[in-house]
Amino acid sequence: MKRMVRNAVLVMVACAMPLASTYAQAPAGPIVPQPGVVIQQAPKETKIKLQSVLVNTPVTVRDASGMMVHNLEPQEFRLTDNGVEQKITHFELGGDPISLVVVVETSSRVEAVLPEIRKAGILISQTVMGPTGEAAIIGFNDYVDRLQDFTSDADAIDRTMERLKEGTSGARLYDAMAMGVEMLSGRPIASATDIGRRRVLLVLAEAGDIGSGAKLGAVLRKAQLENVTIYSVGISSTRAALQKTPEYKRPPNPAPDGTFGTPQAPGTVQTPSTQNQQYEGIDLIALAKWAVSHIKDEVTENGMQIAAAATGGEHLATWKDSSIERAIDEVGGEIHSQYILNYIPTSAGGEGYHEIKVDVDRKDLKVRARPGYYLAGPES
Repeated sequence: MKRMVRNAVLVMVACAMPLASTYAQAPAGPIVPQPGVVIQQAPKETKIKLQSVLVNTPVTVRDASGMMVHNLEPQEFRLTDNGVEQKITHFELGGDPISLVVVVETSSRVEAVLPEIRKAGILISQTVMGPTGEAAIIGFNDYVDRLQDFTSDADAIDRTMERLKEGTSGARLYDAMAMGVEMLSGRPIASATDIGRRRVLLVLAEAGDIGSGAKLGAVLRKAQLENVTIYSVGISSTRAALQKTPEYKRPPNPAPDGTFGTPQAPGTVQTPSTQNQQYEGIDLIALAKWAVSHIKDEVTENGMQIAAAATGGEHLATWKDSSIERAIDEVGGEIHSQYILNYIPTSAGGEGYHEIKVDVDRKDLKVRARPGYYLAGPES
């Protein structure tokens, strides 16, 4: 037995010797570099840039008669991003609180209809903003002015609209829209713990931009990424010219502003309804995609229509005396009756234009949603 114990101790000592030898051979301090020997450097830290985008998609669903449909369930919607089906992370029917920026033209071009615009304040606060919403107001002519910061006080919105003053003859529409989008970009967005706010830009203006430094494509690219839906109400300068005093020397346009000025068929009277039929011959979605993909190029025509189409909103032209109020009432009714779908894109590609498609699993329904968004690269 003593011999076996002695042998076991010798084996343990023998096994420990290489380890002890290794420690004995380790240098006591840092290794001194040898002349002519390149020292191996530690690998550089690799930075992986991930771009996470939360996409908010308001969806308007109407039946064959044009009535809003309010009884759809989440499983009846199919949403794709660049052809890849997405998981809807948030579903709501018109209930999310709204952050609204109203961009209103105050130039001398619309002096004759300013009284009508001033009366629209109560509709904006009650019908569009709603009881849980907040709103801000921007006025523009040759200058762009923040007339009212965000407030949930409906009376403050009404007072600001009532006190609109006529400005100069310029119309920096795109600069004003850019300011509105920037203001909305700071409002709370949806998250796992916060439903956030829907971001809406309502533009009340005559068609055309005069003097802006901002390009429409850049404004729309920002609006798409910031989940801003743009609605526009085209003010009719034809009616303004008819109502204005004789000193007004600019000849009236042949078509209401906010509509296309293409000639009608012989013998056809041009009205808002016949003008709306001409929209069908112009692919506004294609124009919107081109605008956000070529942000340095100028868009000189149909800017408000393109803005609405690019963000899933709607453009409403005006003509008759009370049509501004009716248009605003229609915008408010639609906003508070939309389905809100949120998702985080997965496996849908990186930089460039992302096409969004929304379908519902029912027949004979018309679905309108934002057509897409543009993800810019680091050098864009």
